[in-house]
Amino acid sequence: MLRWKRDGLAIRGSVLVVLMTVACLAAAGGEARLRVEANPTRPEIGFLSWDTEGGSRVETNLLRSGQATGLQVCQGGKWRAVAELPTTVERVLPETIRYRTSLGEQAALCWSLWTANDRLAMTFTFDGGPNERIDGLRLVVALDPGVTPTTVLPSDWGEDGRFRLPAIISAPDFGQMLLSEAEGREVTGRLEGSRQAKWVDLWIDLPLRSGGQSCTLRLEPYWLPAPRGLKDQDLWRQARRGWFGALQPSARWGEQDRPYSAPAGVLANNVISDPASCSLWFYADQALWTPQLTPEISVAALVQRSLDWWLDHRMRPTGEMVCYWDYGDFLDADAGVLIAAWDYVEATGDTGWLGRRIEQLEKTGEFLARRDVDGDGIVEAVQSGNANTLREPKRSCAWFDAVNCGHKDGYTNALIYRAWRCLAELERRLDRPEQRARYGNLADRLKGAYLKTLFNPATGWLAWWKSEDGQLHDYAAPTINGLAIEYGLVEPELGRAILDRLWAKMEQVGFQRFDLGIPMTLDPVRRSDYLQPGAIGVPQREDGTDTLGHYMNGGITAGHVLHFLAAHYVVGRPEKADELLRAMLKRQSEGKFQNGVRDASGQGIDWTDWNGNATGYEGYLADSYRFLQSVLLRQAEFRQRYYGPLGVN
Repeated sequence: MLRWKRDGLAIRGSVLVVLMTVACLAAAGGEARLRVEANPTRPEIGFLSWDTEGGSRVETNLLRSGQATGLQVCQGGKWRAVAELPTTVERVLPETIRYRTSLGEQAALCWSLWTANDRLAMTFTFDGGPNERIDGLRLVVALDPGVTPTTVLPSDWGEDGRFRLPAIISAPDFGQMLLSEAEGREVTGRLEGSRQAKWVDLWIDLPLRSGGQSCTLRLEPYWLPAPRGLKDQDLWRQARRGWFGALQPSARWGEQDRPYSAPAGVLANNVISDPASCSLWFYADQALWTPQLTPEISVAALVQRSLDWWLDHRMRPTGEMVCYWDYGDFLDADAGVLIAAWDYVEATGDTGWLGRRIEQLEKTGEFLARRDVDGDGIVEAVQSGNANTLREPKRSCAWFDAVNCGHKDGYTNALIYRAWRCLAELERRLDRPEQRARYGNLADRLKGAYLKTLFNPATGWLAWWKSEDGQLHDYAAPTINGLAIEYGLVEPELGRAILDRLWAKMEQVGFQRFDLGIPMTLDPVRRSDYLQPGAIGVPQREDGTDTLGHYMNGGITAGHVLHFLAAHYVVGRPEKADELLRAMLKRQSEGKFQNGVRDASGQGIDWTDWNGNATGYEGYLADSYRFLQSVLLRQAEFRQRYYGPLGVN
């Protein structure tokens, strides 16, 4: 194939290629590469990619194959693709290609793409007399979420779902780029998608309506600075690009009047997947540590927008939060919102928002209190947790919705403990001593009952749940035990002993792939304790051995490894945790915790078996990237802030 190159501009066959290596900014400590391929005969971009760490991902297109990325113009109330209109092309080497498209006898649209040093600039000009007008002009970027779920973190989301520039364009495992208008003019956009058809469109509405107007968009690499006070800068360099992976504002997808849908700009599993209240605290915890991105862009604002959506649209009259779609009876749905509210207020000091929302937050806190049906301090789930009681279309009481956890559940009660502590701290900020004491006392009672309810003397660690029939369901679960140790529900001496026993158990069962993380359970989950009859990973043998490692039957998902890691740091055992963390960071740097949006059973590497084979369905799960918080929680100063409401150091 013919290849010609001069000063960073190349032509391959019939495609004009702009190749740019961006010089390192002093504060960044890295090199970025940006690649754009512009059509030499039509006003379209066929290839767009970047790698902010200077790697080879720039060779993979972020755009949908066969879908034009270009301009659309509205005249007389009708939208048309500019590529369908008469266009002349001028190549201004080495930096620029310029398209000039006729919009009538006296009007034309000019679109220039220009690269120099550390940026791509696109200038749009409407040539014509002052009486020449168009009804609208937009740039449509046709993104492929099957490659990676590219999304936007803008300066503002409107009530109508439109966002405002500047915005961070985040392509997980490729990096982040800052999109802005050169003169600071107001430019808005939309993020539209389809979960079923697996596409995402980024629309940028350009403020050109009459002759003589122009605007310029700039695209330049963005590197997230380390949180203030972080000592290990080497670990941060390994984590910084992946950090954004946990922050996936949704595109507007689905029928908005139905539960199976998402509005634009709510933190979700991925850009075309579900918002879930049981997961909201995952992202809010990540946002707590995220500095202001630019003077205009705040991740905390995304947390507030997401909280407002849940409180305004998905809270039932009882105070119960819907978890996702229209599923209720998830105890971590309520706990997740309370924890996320603490994260937001802790990050911003916004007591004005808190004052407006405190009654709703108390309402969901009281819903949880009423679920302590036997008065022992533990919050009981509606689900009994008894063998063979979880059948489709039902779900369990927790994020682990395919596992038959219920009644006195270790995972959700650990979160409720933190949630009540966080709510008590929020009450303190509003100087409400009676309410603060109320939620502090609820948390104290829960802590007093937790260990004696779930500790299994036969194994020396905590069981996952105690079912209504009095049975302990113990699967040697590192996440459940890690969470309880991390949050101080288990005292440090016992916590160290539990961690030692779990490491010994891993050696006994032969698990060695620490780059993947740690399995959810080290023993197989029995069929009678799994969602039946056809859930992902459901075993056919009662002992569960036939699907061990598949999905929630002992599979591995990276996000929940955070709690096992953090438990080590809390109890002063950092050595093994650091080895595990470094192995996972290496895998993350290779982009191996996701394989794009799949939404197909058994195809997603959001869950893997013990050999790294895909056993999930999302493909990309924002939760996976929260294990990166352990880069901070290794350090005492960060733990003191994070666990402040819990009194854990």
